[in-house]
Amino acid sequence: MDKILEGLVSSSHPLPLKRVIVRRVVESAETPLSQAQCRAMFALGTRLVLQGPDPFQRQVGRQVLDAYGRFHRAEFEAFFNRGLVLGLLQRGYGELSNRDPAILDYIQAGLRLIMSCPSVLELFELLQVEALRLVCERPAPPLCARLCQLLGDFPQCLPRGRKLSLAFCQQLVRSIAHFQSQGTREAELRLYVSQVTQVSALLRSVWKAEPDTLLPSLQELFAVISATDTSFEPSVALASLVQHIPLQMITVLIRSLTTDPNVKDASMTQALCRMIDWLSWPLAQHVETWVIALLKGLAAVQKFTILIDVTLLKIELIVPHVVSLVHSFKRDGLPSSTAFLMQLTELIHCMMYHYSGFPELYEPILEAIKDMPKPAEEKIKLILSQSAWTSQYSSLPSCLSRLSGKSETGKTGLINLGNTCYMNSVIQALFMATDFRRHVLSLNLNGCNSLMRKLQHLFAFLAHTQREAYAPRIFFEASRPPWFTPRSQQDCSEYLRFLLDRLHEEERTLKALSSAKSSESIMTDKSQAQETAHKTQVYSEVPCMGSEERTLIEKMFGGKLKTNVCCLNCKSMSQKEEAFTDLSLAFCPPTSLEKVDPKCIEHSEVKDDYMVQTNTSATSRAAETCLSNLEVNHGCDTIMNEGTIGDFTSEPSSENTTISELKVENNGDMSQSLVGKNTLSVTDLLNYFLAPEILSGDNKYYCEKCASLQNAEKTMQIIEEPEYLILTLLRFSYDPKCHIRRKILDNVSLPLILELPVKRATSPLAVVSGGWSVGVEVSDTGENLAKKLKPSGADEVACPQLVPYVLSSVVVHSGVSSESGHYYSYARNVTGSGPSGLCHQSTALSLVSPQDKLFTEDSPCTVVENDLDTEMPREWFLFNDSRVTFTSFQSVQKITSRFPKDTAYVLFYKKQNSTCGFNTNPANGLWVNGDPPLQKDLMDAITKDNKLYLQEQELSARTQALQAASASCSFRPNGFDDNDPPGSCGPTGGGGGGGFSTVGRLVF
Repeated sequence: MDKILEGLVSSSHPLPLKRVIVRRVVESAETPLSQAQCRAMFALGTRLVLQGPDPFQRQVGRQVLDAYGRFHRAEFEAFFNRGLVLGLLQRGYGELSNRDPAILDYIQAGLRLIMSCPSVLELFELLQVEALRLVCERPAPPLCARLCQLLGDFPQCLPRGRKLSLAFCQQLVRSIAHFQSQGTREAELRLYVSQVTQVSALLRSVWKAEPDTLLPSLQELFAVISATDTSFEPSVALASLVQHIPLQMITVLIRSLTTDPNVKDASMTQALCRMIDWLSWPLAQHVETWVIALLKGLAAVQKFTILIDVTLLKIELIVPHVVSLVHSFKRDGLPSSTAFLMQLTELIHCMMYHYSGFPELYEPILEAIKDMPKPAEEKIKLILSQSAWTSQYSSLPSCLSRLSGKSETGKTGLINLGNTCYMNSVIQALFMATDFRRHVLSLNLNGCNSLMRKLQHLFAFLAHTQREAYAPRIFFEASRPPWFTPRSQQDCSEYLRFLLDRLHEEERTLKALSSAKSSESIMTDKSQAQETAHKTQVYSEVPCMGSEERTLIEKMFGGKLKTNVCCLNCKSMSQKEEAFTDLSLAFCPPTSLEKVDPKCIEHSEVKDDYMVQTNTSATSRAAETCLSNLEVNHGCDTIMNEGTIGDFTSEPSSENTTISELKVENNGDMSQSLVGKNTLSVTDLLNYFLAPEILSGDNKYYCEKCASLQNAEKTMQIIEEPEYLILTLLRFSYDPKCHIRRKILDNVSLPLILELPVKRATSPLAVVSGGWSVGVEVSDTGENLAKKLKPSGADEVACPQLVPYVLSSVVVHSGVSSESGHYYSYARNVTGSGPSGLCHQSTALSLVSPQDKLFTEDSPCTVVENDLDTEMPREWFLFNDSRVTFTSFQSVQKITSRFPKDTAYVLFYKKQNSTCGFNTNPANGLWVNGDPPLQKDLMDAITKDNKLYLQEQELSARTQALQAASASCSFRPNGFDDNDPPGSCGPTGGGGGGGFSTVGRLVF
């Protein structure tokens, strides 16, 4: 019978005929057969099932085995014995491998036939051992899924005893970790997912039947995903196990993991990163619940290094896809999609509020969600306060361990050392002040350990290092004001003022020491040559003759301001000249913005409520200089703008110097009252600063000639302009009710070209900067400021000369108070001459009379601003701590309108068509990119560090090469290093620093 059947199924007869004959053969199984005949039929059925070349023959084999096995059970029990099953599992069948799922199909069919036979118990014991052996051999998904199906149908085959059961579960977890999908088509992926689901379902049933195996299995799971061995990347299929872990165990398991001292930070970081990868598993359930629970657990035990590292590593999973995600859900149109978009929009606004300072990154996201409602600030704060984690001191080393080359801009960032963005933004602005940078780099400071030497060292590394970002630790420690608390947010304008004063006083001291040595050499009757040698100054860049006795800071940033007070009774005049390095511009009170005819307003209506006071305080202990503070206070106001006009004496022999500090109190609701009105401009604020002021009422002036208090008019005039004009917008105001410093968030337009009125005592008809005209009174400029009034008794002799300045840098503060937030800066290369200096515009600008257009929106300077910017693409840079990117002047102009918390704070303007009186093209020495050659010791230090960087980069490349096969834990983060509690500059505060390479954090 078996020979006839074998010949029939392999013959070429029509398939219907063969089916009819096969059916008759199967029906004949009910007839009595000898043991040999039964064995022959069982052998034929086995051969057809395992080696049948086509589905028909394999189907015939299964029918034969099923029919003859049921009717001849004793004979089949003798055939399907331990030896046969063991041979199939260990050696296979003929050419069929023992790892072929068909072997398990055959065994499962045989077990069904002998379930009522006593010998099945022996087979169960055999399969318990073989099942454990199979999973230890890491079977492929098809074989493992088939084994789990067999074990699911016959749980008697599962390894018995706690030890074997535990080993089986742990090894099965390991096997899942090795799963990989072999196909990419949808059908293949669906099959792979179903196979993984079958395996995880078996583990669930084992855990349910034997709860003691659950916790060790989870420990094995964590050991797999926390392994730092880069040669093996666990499969994402492990995500299928998470849905089977009881949620009631979250608290206990998370506490155990986060408090276990044996779990290293690197292992926890790796595990959390891989769990985040599990979110991509199509049928994963509760994965996000466990990820969030683990994040909160780590925050509870203050393991912030892990949180920050994971955030940086997995950052690119979120932000780059926000725009496409929003558009996708908008096209979907389903109610669930709309609800999700509402939640996503809230989180996006929370992210931008929490990590402000990334205008280039957020603009496309804002454009995508512009139609969605924006949550109120109170709701944003509520969301952010619900679950927040912060870093204190542990995050920096792990963030800095990742290397990357210089950005495409060719500029170098500055690593944030812990809320040092106030210094980084100022240093980058000074570095981009091209003439100042070149003079600093050209100084001969060998053997000098001064602050200027450290600044030169910092500038040299910013210019020539190959690193993406430089850590200015030495300079920070040397330049930090002693009253600045380390690792806390500070005022960048205060730091800038302190830095320039320190540099100025230091150079004056060195010059004084040099002069003393020269005097001693004369007293000892040394030769003229020796005397000349002793007179050589430490700052030996230029000869010390006449005006060259000024310090470098004076030459670059120093200007002079003259204050005139005219008694309105006797017309006597008192004058006072002050040096300044920056002008602090207060915001105009609301009345000054109303367009009222100046002729119809008396001075008393504008400033009669303002009073002038004089205070004295120390500014520099080393120099023992004094500050004369001039307060201009509005009697009914509640908030006071705080700022200073930084200065130093222009006479080295003077013991004391005076500094004029302007403090203007204005209404506490001023910022709200200006909403909806015309945007203020820098020229408006400058006009307000220079406007005449009536001293009356409680603020009367004591006239020595009248020997009594009299009404008087006070005017301020710039009589000597600086090479670099620094303007500080007084945005921080003190609220006496709440005892905090609030921020004025008003938008201020920034002109690319600024005309500064300068009234010189000599040559009143001289022309400044080539074709620039003169002869315009400040009081004649602009009807938009009612404060610009001129009394009849204060005629001026000198006429203002309009000195053109071009915008060089803008330091932006992102945040809502001076004690928190983040600083970053925009800057461009601007010199006194050449293409970057925009000298070619002076002719065009001189065609319009400044008498007609001074400080108005129709100024010729503003007309050509767009042309100036479009002619020089990629001239503007955005410096955000370690991150440096290209930007545009349009981005600078729109920053506050797009991001209300980001406001211009400190402005650097460069005087046009000026060479500062220095030789910028020496005959000797090679100048690189216009910069002078460095001193040998500086060049050696940079060369050494660049070699070290290349070695670090090579090592990093090797490590990344080993990780190339791993899934997704190799994203390169880029700087955002501020560390402080919420509301501060840092990963948890009101500002962003890093990159994107550096964007927001895992806030979703």
